[in-house]
Amino acid sequence: MRISQHPILGEPEKGRLVTFFYDGRPMQGYEGEPIAVALKAAGVMVHRHTKKYDRPRGVFCAIGRCTDCVMVVNGKPNVRTCVTPLEEGMTVQTQYGVSAKPQE
Repeated sequence: MRISQHPILGEPEKGRLVTFFYDGRPMQGYEGEPIAVALKAAGVMVHRHTKKYDRPRGVFCAIGRCTDCVMVVNGKPNVRTCVTPLEEGMTVQTQYGVSAKPQE
């Protein structure tokens, strides 16, 4: 299931099918669609875990206002995946607190 009309980004243009990497696994999505959309279409619901209590979070507002969908993208933490366009070869990682490493 993909978003057909985004409240901020408008109607998405369906780009070409590209491969990206989620937690080391190859996945496919459409170039230009928000990363969160490609992940949701692949069944990924958890994008990060909170620092204090390690609670899972995923897409909440889908307009870039909250931080529930932040992930580590191409090595950079705190990227709002609901408004960041997918690109060929991107590496997307679950975020734990403020990094891609699970808390110990």
